[in-house]
Amino acid sequence: MKWLKNILMEARLRRVSPRHLAFLALLTAANVCASAADLAVLHNGFSIRYQGREVVGSVTRLYLDADRDGYVDVPTNEIDHFEPDLSFPPAAQNQQGLPGMVNATSGRYHLDPDLVNSVIHAESGFNAKAVSAKGARGLMQLMPETASKLGVSDAFDPAANVDGGTRYLRALLEQYNFDLIKALAAYNAGPQRVEQYHGVPPYYETQVYISRIVRDFNRKKLAERAKNSNQPKGDKSEKASADNSLKQTALQQTSKQPAR
Repeated sequence: MKWLKNILMEARLRRVSPRHLAFLALLTAANVCASAADLAVLHNGFSIRYQGREVVGSVTRLYLDADRDGYVDVPTNEIDHFEPDLSFPPAAQNQQGLPGMVNATSGRYHLDPDLVNSVIHAESGFNAKAVSAKGARGLMQLMPETASKLGVSDAFDPAANVDGGTRYLRALLEQYNFDLIKALAAYNAGPQRVEQYHGVPPYYETQVYISRIVRDFNRKKLAERAKNSNQPKGDKSEKASADNSLKQTALQQTSKQPAR
Protein backbone atom coordinates (compact mmCIF):
# COMPACT_ATOMS: atom_id res chain seq x y z
CA MET A 1 0.00 0.00 0.00
CA LYS A 2 2.93 2.31 -0.62
CA TRP A 3 0.83 4.29 -3.10
CA LEU A 4 -1.67 5.17 -0.36
CA LYS A 5 1.01 6.66 1.89
CA ASN A 6 1.87 9.13 -0.88
CA ILE A 7 -1.68 10.31 -1.65
CA LEU A 8 -1.65 13.34 0.63
CA MET A 9 1.78 14.39 -0.65
CA GLU A 10 0.93 14.36 -4.36
CA ALA A 11 -0.31 17.95 -4.44
CA ARG A 12 3.13 19.26 -3.48
CA LEU A 13 5.26 20.71 -6.24
CA ARG A 14 8.33 18.69 -7.14
CA ARG A 15 11.62 20.55 -7.43
CA VAL A 16 13.66 19.60 -10.49
CA SER A 17 17.29 20.53 -10.92
CA PRO A 18 18.45 22.38 -14.09
CA ARG A 19 20.45 19.27 -15.02
CA HIS A 20 17.34 17.14 -14.77
CA LEU A 21 15.37 19.67 -16.80
CA ALA A 22 18.01 19.51 -19.53
CA PHE A 23 17.78 15.73 -19.52
CA LEU A 24 14.00 15.85 -19.82
CA ALA A 25 14.24 18.26 -22.74
CA LEU A 26 16.33 15.70 -24.64
CA LEU A 27 13.85 12.86 -24.23
CA THR A 28 12.34 11.74 -27.51
CA ALA A 29 8.66 11.52 -28.34
CA ALA A 30 8.93 7.74 -28.11
CA ASN A 31 9.84 8.05 -24.47
CA VAL A 32 7.55 10.88 -23.38
CA CYS A 33 4.03 11.23 -24.74
CA ALA A 34 1.21 13.57 -23.79
CA SER A 35 -2.31 14.28 -24.93
CA ALA A 36 -5.50 15.84 -23.67
CA ALA A 37 -6.79 12.46 -22.56
CA ASP A 38 -5.53 8.94 -23.22
CA LEU A 39 -6.09 5.51 -21.72
CA ALA A 40 -3.55 2.93 -20.66
CA VAL A 41 -5.35 -0.39 -21.09
CA LEU A 42 -3.96 -3.10 -18.81
CA HIS A 43 -3.86 -6.85 -19.48
CA ASN A 44 -6.47 -7.40 -16.75
CA GLY A 45 -8.99 -5.30 -18.68
CA PHE A 46 -8.83 -2.22 -16.48
CA SER A 47 -7.80 1.14 -17.86
CA ILE A 48 -6.20 4.28 -16.43
CA ARG A 49 -6.90 7.74 -17.81
CA TYR A 50 -3.76 9.87 -18.02
CA GLN A 51 -2.44 13.07 -19.61
CA GLY A 52 1.18 12.17 -20.15
CA ARG A 53 3.45 9.16 -19.91
CA GLU A 54 7.14 8.44 -19.51
CA VAL A 55 9.11 5.20 -19.45
CA VAL A 56 11.25 4.99 -16.31
CA GLY A 57 13.25 1.77 -16.26
CA SER A 58 10.84 -1.16 -16.10
CA VAL A 59 7.78 0.97 -15.34
CA THR A 60 5.69 3.44 -17.28
CA ARG A 61 4.90 6.59 -15.33
CA LEU A 62 1.39 7.82 -16.05
CA TYR A 63 0.82 11.48 -15.22
CA LEU A 64 -2.71 12.11 -14.00
CA ASP A 65 -2.88 15.83 -14.74
CA ALA A 66 -1.53 18.20 -17.35
CA ASP A 67 0.72 19.89 -14.77
CA ARG A 68 2.26 16.47 -13.91
CA ASP A 69 2.06 16.96 -10.17
CA GLY A 70 0.60 13.50 -9.64
CA TYR A 71 1.44 10.18 -11.23
CA VAL A 72 1.31 6.41 -10.86
CA ASP A 73 4.03 3.94 -11.89
CA VAL A 74 2.75 0.83 -13.66
CA PRO A 75 5.00 -2.08 -14.68
CA THR A 76 5.31 -1.71 -18.44
CA ASN A 77 4.74 -5.42 -19.02
CA GLU A 78 1.29 -5.11 -17.39
CA ILE A 79 0.15 -2.58 -20.01
CA ASP A 80 -1.53 -4.05 -23.09
CA HIS A 81 -1.84 -0.90 -25.19
CA PHE A 82 -2.60 2.81 -25.20
CA GLU A 83 -5.59 4.42 -26.89
CA PRO A 84 -7.36 7.80 -27.04
CA ASP A 85 -9.97 8.32 -24.35
CA LEU A 86 -13.19 8.77 -26.30
CA SER A 87 -15.40 8.62 -23.21
CA PHE A 88 -15.17 12.33 -22.63
CA PRO A 89 -15.62 14.36 -25.84
CA PRO A 90 -13.79 17.71 -25.84
CA ALA A 91 -16.98 19.63 -26.59
CA ALA A 92 -17.86 21.93 -23.71
CA GLN A 93 -20.74 20.73 -21.59
CA ASN A 94 -23.57 22.95 -20.44
CA GLN A 95 -22.83 23.21 -16.73
CA GLN A 96 -25.35 25.93 -15.97
CA GLY A 97 -26.90 25.19 -12.61
CA LEU A 98 -24.58 22.27 -11.84
CA PRO A 99 -22.82 23.87 -8.82
CA GLY A 100 -26.14 24.65 -7.19
CA MET A 101 -27.43 21.17 -7.98
CA VAL A 102 -24.36 19.53 -6.42
CA ASN A 103 -24.60 21.76 -3.34
CA ALA A 104 -28.28 20.96 -2.84
CA THR A 105 -27.84 17.23 -3.37
CA SER A 106 -24.78 17.08 -1.11
CA GLY A 107 -26.72 18.86 1.61
CA ARG A 108 -29.61 16.43 1.24
CA TYR A 109 -27.30 13.48 1.91
CA HIS A 110 -25.01 15.29 4.35
CA LEU A 111 -21.87 15.11 2.22
CA ASP A 112 -19.24 17.77 1.56
CA PRO A 113 -20.03 19.23 -1.91
CA ASP A 114 -16.29 19.50 -2.57
CA LEU A 115 -16.03 15.73 -2.17
CA VAL A 116 -18.94 15.12 -4.54
CA ASN A 117 -17.43 17.52 -7.08
CA SER A 118 -14.10 15.70 -6.84
CA VAL A 119 -15.86 12.39 -7.53
CA ILE A 120 -17.65 13.88 -10.54
CA HIS A 121 -14.36 15.30 -11.82
CA ALA A 122 -12.67 11.89 -11.58
CA GLU A 123 -15.62 9.98 -12.98
CA SER A 124 -16.66 12.01 -16.00
CA GLY A 125 -14.80 15.30 -16.15
CA PHE A 126 -18.22 16.98 -15.68
CA ASN A 127 -19.47 15.48 -18.95
CA ALA A 128 -23.15 14.62 -18.46
CA LYS A 129 -23.12 12.46 -21.62
CA ALA A 130 -19.98 10.46 -20.78
CA VAL A 131 -20.08 6.70 -21.39
CA SER A 132 -17.19 4.52 -20.25
CA ALA A 133 -15.89 1.47 -22.08
CA LYS A 134 -17.70 -0.68 -19.49
CA GLY A 135 -21.01 1.12 -19.96
CA ALA A 136 -21.03 3.51 -16.96
CA ARG A 137 -23.03 6.62 -17.77
CA GLY A 138 -23.38 10.26 -16.88
CA LEU A 139 -21.75 12.64 -14.46
CA MET A 140 -21.14 10.10 -11.69
CA GLN A 141 -20.73 7.16 -14.09
CA LEU A 142 -23.54 4.89 -12.91
CA MET A 143 -23.57 1.37 -14.31
CA PRO A 144 -27.03 0.42 -15.67
CA GLU A 145 -27.69 -2.13 -12.92
CA THR A 146 -26.60 0.34 -10.22
CA ALA A 147 -28.76 3.08 -11.71
CA SER A 148 -31.73 0.69 -11.76
CA LYS A 149 -31.26 -0.20 -8.08
CA LEU A 150 -31.05 3.49 -7.24
CA GLY A 151 -34.22 4.26 -9.19
CA VAL A 152 -32.40 6.38 -11.79
CA SER A 153 -34.29 5.84 -15.05
CA ASP A 154 -32.18 8.25 -17.13
CA ALA A 155 -28.50 8.24 -16.15
CA PHE A 156 -27.85 11.08 -18.64
CA ASP A 157 -30.15 13.40 -16.71
CA PRO A 158 -27.70 15.44 -14.58
CA ALA A 159 -30.04 15.91 -11.64
CA ALA A 160 -31.05 12.25 -11.46
CA ASN A 161 -27.47 11.06 -11.94
CA VAL A 162 -26.01 13.30 -9.25
CA ASP A 163 -28.79 12.38 -6.85
CA GLY A 164 -28.28 8.66 -7.45
CA GLY A 165 -24.49 8.82 -7.34
CA THR A 166 -24.40 10.95 -4.20
CA ARG A 167 -26.93 8.70 -2.49
CA TYR A 168 -24.84 5.65 -3.43
CA LEU A 169 -21.65 7.28 -2.11
CA ARG A 170 -23.43 8.12 1.14
CA ALA A 171 -24.60 4.50 1.49
CA LEU A 172 -21.04 3.23 0.94
CA LEU A 173 -19.67 5.61 3.57
CA GLU A 174 -22.21 4.29 6.05
CA GLN A 175 -21.43 0.70 5.05
CA TYR A 176 -17.71 1.21 5.76
CA ASN A 177 -18.18 3.25 8.94
CA PHE A 178 -17.23 6.47 7.13
CA ASP A 179 -13.88 5.15 5.91
CA LEU A 180 -13.52 7.43 2.88
CA ILE A 181 -10.83 5.35 1.18
CA LYS A 182 -12.84 2.12 1.37
CA ALA A 183 -15.99 3.92 0.20
CA LEU A 184 -14.21 5.34 -2.85
CA ALA A 185 -12.68 1.94 -3.61
CA ALA A 186 -16.15 0.36 -3.48
CA TYR A 187 -17.60 3.09 -5.69
CA ASN A 188 -14.96 2.33 -8.31
CA ALA A 189 -14.39 -1.42 -8.08
CA GLY A 190 -17.53 -2.58 -6.29
CA PRO A 191 -18.18 -3.49 -2.64
CA GLN A 192 -17.55 -7.17 -3.38
CA ARG A 193 -13.94 -6.41 -4.29
CA VAL A 194 -13.39 -4.40 -1.12
CA GLU A 195 -14.75 -7.31 0.88
CA GLN A 196 -12.63 -9.79 -1.07
CA TYR A 197 -9.39 -7.92 -0.41
CA HIS A 198 -10.37 -6.56 3.02
CA GLY A 199 -9.74 -3.05 1.80
CA VAL A 200 -8.59 -1.36 -1.39
CA PRO A 201 -8.24 -3.99 -4.15
CA PRO A 202 -4.84 -4.26 -5.86
CA TYR A 203 -6.05 -2.65 -9.07
CA TYR A 204 -4.02 0.22 -10.49
CA GLU A 205 -7.20 1.81 -11.83
CA THR A 206 -8.79 1.88 -8.38
CA GLN A 207 -5.63 3.15 -6.69
CA VAL A 208 -5.29 5.94 -9.23
CA TYR A 209 -8.99 6.75 -8.89
CA ILE A 210 -8.73 7.18 -5.12
CA SER A 211 -5.52 9.19 -5.45
CA ARG A 212 -7.09 11.48 -8.04
CA ILE A 213 -10.13 12.24 -5.88
CA VAL A 214 -8.22 12.77 -2.62
CA ARG A 215 -5.67 15.01 -4.35
CA ASP A 216 -8.42 17.10 -5.98
CA PHE A 217 -10.28 17.34 -2.67
CA ASN A 218 -7.02 18.38 -0.99
CA ARG A 219 -6.55 21.22 -3.45
CA LYS A 220 -10.05 22.53 -2.85
CA LYS A 221 -9.59 22.50 0.91
CA LEU A 222 -6.12 24.06 0.78
CA ALA A 223 -7.48 26.85 -1.42
CA GLU A 224 -10.41 27.33 0.94
CA ARG A 225 -8.15 27.49 3.99
CA ALA A 226 -5.77 29.89 2.30
CA LYS A 227 -8.65 32.15 1.33
CA ASN A 228 -10.16 32.10 4.81
CA SER A 229 -6.89 32.76 6.60
CA ASN A 230 -5.18 34.92 3.96
CA GLN A 231 -2.34 32.40 4.08
CA PRO A 232 0.70 33.31 1.93
CA LYS A 233 1.16 30.73 -0.82
CA GLY A 234 4.75 30.14 0.23
CA ASP A 235 3.91 29.07 3.80
CA LYS A 236 5.14 25.47 3.54
CA SER A 237 4.75 24.61 7.21
CA GLU A 238 1.08 25.59 7.14
CA LYS A 239 0.55 23.65 3.92
CA ALA A 240 2.23 20.53 5.28
CA SER A 241 0.04 20.66 8.36
CA ALA A 242 -3.03 21.02 6.16
CA ASP A 243 -1.97 18.09 3.98
CA ASN A 244 -1.78 15.79 7.00
CA SER A 245 -5.27 16.72 8.23
CA LEU A 246 -7.24 16.85 4.98
CA LYS A 247 -8.39 13.26 5.05
CA GLN A 248 -9.73 13.84 8.56
CA THR A 249 -11.41 17.03 7.31
CA ALA A 250 -13.25 14.98 4.68
CA LEU A 251 -14.60 12.68 7.36
CA GLN A 252 -15.54 15.54 9.67
CA GLN A 253 -17.40 17.41 6.96
CA THR A 254 -19.17 14.25 5.83
CA SER A 255 -21.70 14.20 8.61
CA LYS A 256 -22.70 10.93 10.25
CA GLN A 257 -26.23 12.29 10.57
CA PRO A 258 -28.60 9.84 8.81
CA ALA A 259 -29.42 10.91 5.26
CA ARG A 260 -32.94 12.13 4.72
